[in-house]
Amino acid sequence: MINVTTLTQDLVRCASVTPEDAGAQDILKKPLQDMGFEIFDLPFEGNNGNYPVKNFFARLGTGAPHFCYAGHTDVVPVGDEAAWSHPPFDAVIEDGMMYGRGTSDMKGASAAFVTALSKFLANNKNFKGSISLLITGDEEAEALNGTVRVLEWMRDNNHIPDVCIVGESSNIKELGEEIKIGRRGSLLGTLTARGKQGHVAYPQFADNPLPRLSAMVTALSTFEFDKGTKNFSATNLEITNIEVGNTASNVIPAEGHLKFNIRFNTQWTMETLDKKLREILDNVTTKYDLKTGGNAQPFLTEPGEFTDLVRNVVQKHTGKTAKLSTSGGTSDARFISQYCPVVEFGLTNETIHQVDECLKISNLEKLVDIYENILTDSFS
Repeated sequence: MINVTTLTQDLVRCASVTPEDAGAQDILKKPLQDMGFEIFDLPFEGNNGNYPVKNFFARLGTGAPHFCYAGHTDVVPVGDEAAWSHPPFDAVIEDGMMYGRGTSDMKGASAAFVTALSKFLANNKNFKGSISLLITGDEEAEALNGTVRVLEWMRDNNHIPDVCIVGESSNIKELGEEIKIGRRGSLLGTLTARGKQGHVAYPQFADNPLPRLSAMVTALSTFEFDKGTKNFSATNLEITNIEVGNTASNVIPAEGHLKFNIRFNTQWTMETLDKKLREILDNVTTKYDLKTGGNAQPFLTEPGEFTDLVRNVVQKHTGKTAKLSTSGGTSDARFISQYCPVVEFGLTNETIHQVDECLKISNLEKLVDIYENILTDSFS
């Protein structure tokens, strides 16, 4: 039987800072091969054109229902390594906590699912249906050569599942608090106000763009896009950077730049938001350039049979009635949602991306029981 703590430690000890793999996916594939899964290695060329992003798809069985687990083995950089209480890739256990980059986000959850699989199959050798795993090494990067392209391959090769659970850290501090059933979209914007450089003593020969930029900042930051929906909070625009690059106090600059991010609900798309932004700005001035982009549209898995199943199992093992939430940042579930119903449930997220990222061993063991129970109920 697989030991979930040992498997998690083995994964964390792989310094798989995105887009490096460092052997992490081989560690996951080994027990799956031992359980009889067919493994498909699916590397896709990285954006720099030099080396591919590692991904794999594994499936046991060919029939329906088809249950899929999705996860990622890449992690964010460690930051100031000297600030860590324990080396970030040593997976040290102390006082019931395991410390290391990727423990909660999300190597622990993937280890828990593989461990749950071994327990489920030990008791259900002849289950009817199929189970698969979609594992990427590109979630923490630009997410262009991972889940998106694996899903396209799955579609083309008849591997699209009926439902999917993503092992993202969905809870805040305690297991059982939240199940993610959707996420807001994310739009990135760059705004440039242009003018004409000149001497501050002779403003008649210049055109200062900064008053226009200031007015546009006010217009954007005070605009109410909506009031939210039943499942989503209100669309929100945040100014993230204002840059002029002017080091002289007696020079009117030629241009000023603004960066912002919008987290938006299902009342908007990238296209409708872009149009609305231009309407807002046009009411201030037409002397601007605006560029918008992003690959994160909002999504929602409507509450129903699948969400009820997961919620009931979580309540059984934690005693908590999990909130069906759409809060937080983006995840690869946004891509999976285009193919099948998807929810996210994993460990806690209070330390993810931080120095001394960690998980509670008792939560890790409980997550194994939750995943096994979800599998059992899905195939009962």
